[in-house]
Amino acid sequence: MPTPGTIPHQAPATDPSGPPPGRTPFGAGRGFAWLVVLTGVAGLLASWVITLDEFELLRNPDFVPGCSLNPVISCGSIMKSAQASVFGFPNPMLGLVAYGIVVCVGMSLLGGGRFGRWYWLTLNAGALAGVVFVSWLQFESLYRIDALCLWCCLAWVATIVLFWRVTALNVVNSALPAPSWARPLFAEFGWAVPVLHIGVVGMLILTRWWDFWTG
Repeated sequence: MPTPGTIPHQAPATDPSGPPPGRTPFGAGRGFAWLVVLTGVAGLLASWVITLDEFELLRNPDFVPGCSLNPVISCGSIMKSAQASVFGFPNPMLGLVAYGIVVCVGMSLLGGGRFGRWYWLTLNAGALAGVVFVSWLQFESLYRIDALCLWCCLAWVATIVLFWRVTALNVVNSALPAPSWARPLFAEFGWAVPVLHIGVVGMLILTRWWDFWTG
C-alpha cells in the first residue's frame, strides 16, 4: 500500500519477452485523477472569467474588472496589455481549450483509464508548454506590465502543479528516462517540487512589490 501523498505506480515488467518498463499502458490513483480534474477546473474557471472581462472591455473601454483592487493587483492593466493577446487573440481563449482537455483527461483517469506512453508524454509536453508560457507571462507581469491578475495567478498555480505531478508520474512509471534514484524520490516527494516552484514565484512577487506590501 503506497504511503499517503505518493504516486501509485506499477512495477517494471520483469518478463524479458514482455514490453520494456514504461511501454505498458498505465493509469493513476484516484487522488492523482482528482488533482488533474481540479487543476483543469481551476484553469478553466480563470480562463472563463478573464474571457468574459476581455469581451466586456471590448464593449466598454472604461470597464474595470472586479479583480482590479489596487495599483498592483490590477487585472485591467494586464488585460489591456499587448502580452494578453500574444497569439492575436486573448490568451484565456487558449486556456479554455487547454484546461478543458485537462479536465477530460482527469475524468478518464477517474473512470479507470489506462494510457500508453505516447499519451502520457503528450500530456507532459503540453503541460511543459503551459509552464513555459506562464513563466514568460509571470516575467512580463512582474517586470514589464507592473501588475498582477489574481485569476492569472490561479491559472499559473494550476499549470505548475499539473506539470510537476504529471512529470513525477511519468518518471515513477519509467515513461520518462531518469536516474534510478529519481523514481523513489519522485514517488515519495513529488509534491515538494511544485510547492518549491510556487514558493519561488511567490517570493518573486513579494520582493517585486515589497514597499507596497509593507507600506
